Amino acid sequence: MIKLKNNKMDIQVILILFLTGIAAGLLAGMVGVGGGIIIVPALVYFLGMSQFGAQGTSLALLMLPVGILGVIQYYKQGYVDYKFVAVIAIGFIAGSFFGSKISLSLPQETVKKFFAVLMILIAVKMLFFDKKQRAVSPETLTTDQTLIR
Repeated sequence: MIKLKNNKMDIQVILILFLTGIAAGLLAGMVGVGGGIIIVPALVYFLGMSQFGAQGTSLALLMLPVGILGVIQYYKQGYVDYKFVAVIAIGFIAGSFFGSKISLSLPQETVKKFFAVLMILIAVKMLFFDKKQRAVSPETLTTDQTLIR
């Protein structure tokens, strides 16, 4: 896990978050998905965030206007990091713009096949290659594990 010093994000964390936003935005622009497929795994695997923390942060980014009640519930439990949301959003905006341009320049069947292959790859990884992770709640975090909120 990347440790955040003095509640500040270093350049490495900002870069990971921005690239996550770009990837999610590209995928959203191309095939209409990105949050659960790109953002949640990236926050868990690259930044060591808990599953709930990653889900709350992803929800805050993608669903704030329509999923506000879900975001509020995750926020109340300490699982939303708005600094992460802001950096990912910047990348997501750029990525979705370019992803949609790429997608619209390709035949619909090509995009459909790309989406299907992506779903298969993710499913295989989840079924056979995921390691079990111990659930962590905000109350049980040590100071070394605490992410900025």
